[in-house]
Amino acid sequence: MEIIAFNGSPRKTWNTATLLEKALEGAASQGATTKLVHLYDLNFKGCMSDFSCKLIGGSNYGRCAIKDDLEPLLREIEKADAIVLGSPIYLGVVTGEMRSFMERLIFPFLRYQMSASAPPPSLFPRKIQTGFIYTTGAPEEMAREAGYEKNAAQTEGMMKMIFGHAEFLFCTDTYQFDDYAKIDQNFDVAKKAARRKQQFPLDCQKAFEMGARLAKQAAAVQ
Repeated sequence: MEIIAFNGSPRKTWNTATLLEKALEGAASQGATTKLVHLYDLNFKGCMSDFSCKLIGGSNYGRCAIKDDLEPLLREIEKADAIVLGSPIYLGVVTGEMRSFMERLIFPFLRYQMSASAPPPSLFPRKIQTGFIYTTGAPEEMAREAGYEKNAAQTEGMMKMIFGHAEFLFCTDTYQFDDYAKIDQNFDVAKKAARRKQQFPLDCQKAFEMGARLAKQAAAVQ
């Protein structure tokens, strides 16, 4: 059983990456083989709109035809039992790197249709477990007012439609810097540090539980 996590943050040791590592630890506790991929290490672009993945009878039908660093990982995902995506929120949405990855991950498996009686909307060959971990420095109320979780729910629906299962974990008011005094900001730094000490371990536990749950569910359908 293999579970792959994809880090959409440019940071490899901060909030998003740490939570993904915890999710993989949870998966490993259920016997899964795990792998963490840092998207910012790869050379790739988003969808190029050539529609090779939609050409009936074509050699790339249901698959992205672009040849770059993402190609072997997309093939690996087809064999994986679960995937976990993680991204901080930049300007209200996921990072550009994560968005480009999602275009390449989802669109090739998405069948165009306008009728409920049409064939299933997904060309993905089987059902796998998926999870998404979001992080933001915004406080919970601000994130809710900005619609961050609404956007996450839309992505969850798309992932569920394509892969069969999806869930997400939203972590707010994260601690972003070692020294806030050096940054142009207006946070209550003491309050933010106190929340980091109290809340982030709980977020890490939730991420661990997500990974364990995804692995357990993946094992049940093998």
